[in-house]
Formats: sequence, structure tokens, C-alpha cells
Amino acid sequence: MSRFIQIVEVGARDGLQNEKLSLEVGQKVEFIQRLEAAGARRQETVSFVNPARVPQMAGAEEISAALPVDTDRSRIGLVLNMRGWDRAISTGCDEANVVVCATDGFGIRNQGAGVAEQMQTLADIVARRAKAGGPRMTATFSVAFGCPFEGEVSEDHLVSLVREAASLGLDEIALADTIGVADPWTVRHRVEAVQKVMGSTPLRLHFHDTRNTGLANAFAGIEAGVTILDASCGGLGGCPFAPNATGNIGTEDLVYMLERAGFETGFDIEKLIETAQWMAGILGKPPAASVSRAGLFPRPQA
Repeated sequence: MSRFIQIVEVGARDGLQNEKLSLEVGQKVEFIQRLEAAGARRQETVSFVNPARVPQMAGAEEISAALPVDTDRSRIGLVLNMRGWDRAISTGCDEANVVVCATDGFGIRNQGAGVAEQMQTLADIVARRAKAGGPRMTATFSVAFGCPFEGEVSEDHLVSLVREAASLGLDEIALADTIGVADPWTVRHRVEAVQKVMGSTPLRLHFHDTRNTGLANAFAGIEAGVTILDASCGGLGGCPFAPNATGNIGTEDLVYMLERAGFETGFDIEKLIETAQWMAGILGKPPAASVSRAGLFPRPQA
């Protein structure tokens, strides 16, 4: 268990998008820089959504401009449509994470489009990138394990979507448990199923801890061979269009679990805790992540 597990930090994007308090651009930039100082090499920093719908994500261009160029790090922008793609290009994002909802019910509420229309948008963006250039590109399937409006999402349906996305030649595909309904056994089985149709495309997993299964699901994904996981410092997160969805798995919780077992993550867990507590002070509430509340424990001796 000494292999490297890449953790994509999503606190500045998914972590803040559902908070009642909208942070200033300077506060968001400081949060991102604190996370980078704690070891974040890939990080979702902005979301190119309509700020009228998600005011917490306003200021994407200003945040991107305020971050100094760093070739050792990758800043990711969330994209929902061609307009978002154009904004990502204009700001010089290192990566674009294009979201496709796995159900019509969630897609209509979250993005104003059903699954078929979103898949066409994904294909159109890929074609635009092939013609005009653009950053690395991930397709994330939200509500990949269950939808708040349509219930269970079948494995066959998800596999079909992933197969179609993989045929486009993406750099990465991600499965998101947007409302935190998955269990470890389903995660392992679903990961194995989609990997059969993905070829060499890397798979990334994104878990919310709504029902206290987030870390167990991360464990199951790793056991199934996944080496890229999303997490949010302090356990921040949620979705404005998913009733009762709570935060992502805490980055410090995931790092603690993995490094206790001998995996490498590249994070400084003490700096993660400091950052989580700093942000908790701004938001006026304690961190949801357990390690930031309970503290560290000595690592096993070799």
C-alpha cells in the first residue's frame, strides 16, 4: 500500500458553492493558495456557471487572474455548457471539468438540459477543442449513483454514458455521488463495470458524505484500482440543486486514512487542518471533517 493516490482538492469550488455566505474574491484566492501550500497539486478553483443562479461562484475571471502562473500545479474550472467552455478558455484554466448529469430530472434542474442534450454539448466541446485547442478535459457524471428526483440510477445506463464519453477521447472521466447515496459494494461493482468500457482513460471518483459512507466508498474505489479521488478541505460542500446533500469527504480525513495505511498523497495534513479551521472561522461554523475536530494521532511505527 505504498502507491500514490492523487487527491483533487475541490474545496474552493464544490466546497463553497452551497454556503450561505458568499466570500470575497480575495478570500477565495487566499483559500486556494493555502490549499496549494498544504500540498494541493490539482484543484478545482472556479466554476463558470451563471452567478445569478449560483452567486457563491461569482468572480471566476477575477480569481483566475489573481492566481500566479505555476507550472507545478493545475487549476480546474467547472464547465456546464459551451459558454462556460469559452470562459474557461479566456481565463487560461489548466483544465476544464465538464459536468454531465446522469438523469434528466437532475439535469433539467441543475443545467436546464436533459442527458441527451448534455452529451451533445460534451461532444461539441470536444470538437471545438480539437479544432481550436484548449486545456485538459474531464467529463464528470453527476448523480452517477442516485438522483434526488428519479431515484436509483441503473448501472447499465451509467455504463452506456461512460462508453459514449470514452469514445470522444477525453483525458479523464469521473463518477460523482452528488447526493451521497452510494455504498462501498455498489462503488466497487460500478467502478469495475465502467472500467471495462473506458479503455486507458483514467477514472476519478467524487464522493459526498451525506449518509456517512464517503470514506468507505473511497476505500472501495481504491480497492478497485482507482488512484484519483476528489476531496474538500474541512468537509465543505453541497449542491444548490440537490436537496439535503451535504459536503464532500474531508481532504484531511482522506489523507489521514490513506497515509496511516502507507499510501502517499503529497499533502501536509497539519496545514490542511489549519486551513480548515481558518475557513471555519470565516464561515462561522466548525469543520465537518472529523480530523479537524478530533486532531491527529501518531502514525504506526515502521
